[in-house]
Amino acid sequence: MNLRDFPLYIMETLKGWPSLYQSVVVFMLLTTISKGSACKAPSSPQCFRRRADESVYLCEWSMETMESDVTFDLYFNETKFESIRKTWSQFNEEQLIRYRPVDIWVEAHAENSSCTSTRRSVVLGQTVKYEAPQNIAMSWLKNNLNLSWKAAEKHPALAEVRFRRHEHPTESWENRTRRTTNETLMYQVIVENLLKHTAYQVQIRHRSNQVLNPLWSDWSPVVIVPAELGEKPEVNIKKRLVNGTRKVMLTWKPMPHATAVTGVTYSLRDTQSSLGCPCQSWTHPVKLNKHTTYVSYSAVNISVIATNAAGPSPPAIIQVPAEPAADLEICDTTLLDEKLKKSTCLELSELQDGDSRPKNVITLAGRMKKTEREQIRNTTKDFVRYLYFEHRCDGRKPQTVKMCLFYQKEGVPRREPQDFSPFSETHSSVHLSWKAIPTEDQRGFLTHYSLCSVKISSHDEPKVCHIISASLTKHRLENLTPGAKYNISLVGMTRAGEGPKATVTVNTLLETPVNALWSFSLLLLFFLISTSCTCILKRIKNKIFPPVPKPVIPDFTCYESQEMLERKEEVHELTLHQLHPEGKRVPKDVEETILHEHVENERDDSRMSGGNSDECLSPGSTEQALRSSREGEVTDLEQVDNEIAMLTYRNGLVFDVKTDSP
Repeated sequence: MNLRDFPLYIMETLKGWPSLYQSVVVFMLLTTISKGSACKAPSSPQCFRRRADESVYLCEWSMETMESDVTFDLYFNETKFESIRKTWSQFNEEQLIRYRPVDIWVEAHAENSSCTSTRRSVVLGQTVKYEAPQNIAMSWLKNNLNLSWKAAEKHPALAEVRFRRHEHPTESWENRTRRTTNETLMYQVIVENLLKHTAYQVQIRHRSNQVLNPLWSDWSPVVIVPAELGEKPEVNIKKRLVNGTRKVMLTWKPMPHATAVTGVTYSLRDTQSSLGCPCQSWTHPVKLNKHTTYVSYSAVNISVIATNAAGPSPPAIIQVPAEPAADLEICDTTLLDEKLKKSTCLELSELQDGDSRPKNVITLAGRMKKTEREQIRNTTKDFVRYLYFEHRCDGRKPQTVKMCLFYQKEGVPRREPQDFSPFSETHSSVHLSWKAIPTEDQRGFLTHYSLCSVKISSHDEPKVCHIISASLTKHRLENLTPGAKYNISLVGMTRAGEGPKATVTVNTLLETPVNALWSFSLLLLFFLISTSCTCILKRIKNKIFPPVPKPVIPDFTCYESQEMLERKEEVHELTLHQLHPEGKRVPKDVEETILHEHVENERDDSRMSGGNSDECLSPGSTEQALRSSREGEVTDLEQVDNEIAMLTYRNGLVFDVKTDSP
């Protein structure tokens, strides 16, 4: 009976049974049938070696549903390997047929059922399948992504790379196949023309190029490739002096998001610690965007490097110059020839004018071996000025305990003072200026300058020398002879001797007579003072006593000719009229009479007083006479009828006085 007709047979048999009992029996039968037919065919097996030179073969297959009691039988032609409880198995090459085709298949057994995979014909000796790539390293070169991983063999392989943007995980993969290069047992491929500043998801698989039947390896785990760190960190620095050491606080901006998808770490290193001076330290990764460190008073460079899975950024170099010290002294003693403690360090840096950066720094640390210190000590140069530092390590913090200037050996200057020139010459003095000798040309500590002058004449003149401080660049030379010519020289002096001379020729001015000059100066000064005082007094007078305006009176012209003397005064008749009470005006003839009499009286008085006949009446006397006459006549008229009279002169001089009676 066919298995397909078995359920119908059961239903016919159970027709007479109660309905509930029929249902239970049918359910049990169907469960038994489903268990017996639960086996699903596994995939066709793959048998291979991991490398071409290996002698162990690995066979693997897959199955959709896997129960705990399923077993497999693997067949190589008629050879059977039974009761395999995993989906893979290993065999030595002696157990297999390697160099001719064989049929391989697998049979699965689950309780009362079994199923068989399809058959595959292969030559086992020509089949190689590499392991999936692991520990993939990555780096960027502009827009090209460089991927590398451990090589499966010494020979190059074929690799397939698939990738997609990390920000779009649902987009389809893009595949590229590349032939690998094999350098130092590493496979390497380059994926060109990717987007800059973009993070990617990447997977790789590879296969052999040395066998006839290579198999692709499994895909590597998904690797996230961050964007390239193309820019160095933007670092800000703050420092503070603390008990012989400097506290340096560094902060920087976070890196862009695309570069930090897998995280970014920062490494800091300074030149002092790298040389073990004075506190040896190791660089630790810093995950925050700030860090605090301590450095000594000498010049130091601090580098900050950001690193992600794709590689490091360019280093940001922060230069911390040496702490300036006013009036540095010459080193009295040093520890260069002494045995150093492990916590002590010496540092020598060459000094040059206008350059605060360290140059040719020599470091001697107590942790160094004696032979190493002696070798470094021998690199110090003669006639070179060094800035000497003595550091020690105090609580893991470098501390500077001594700072001074040092020469291993001194010499004489090799150059003269620069730009030596005179100015502001007088009859007895001259000003001189110059530039200091450059530090690298001094070859020793300048103790002073020697300034010498000698007068050029027909007779031998003694040389006069002056000692000038090494810190000065100007000097006034006095007590010179007026109108003379001098040769003046300037030379720098060290403890080893004097260097080259700078010379100049000076002509003093002729002497000016002192008395005439002083007289002219005093006269000019007196004139200026008197003029100024006069102007000031006039202004003060005009402010306090302003001028009173005077009436304009025509001047009388005096002619001393004989004709004028002989000429007689013409007298006109005057008529005096009494003013009526209502008009109160003096008659015209009365005015003329009074004026005529007054003029005659004035002339008689002048003759009696002995005055000259050719003298003219001054305007003041005429005015006074008229005033007196007027006052007298007014008095007479007031006595008659208490009225005011008016006088009129017929020749054109009019005196008109009007007033009202009280």
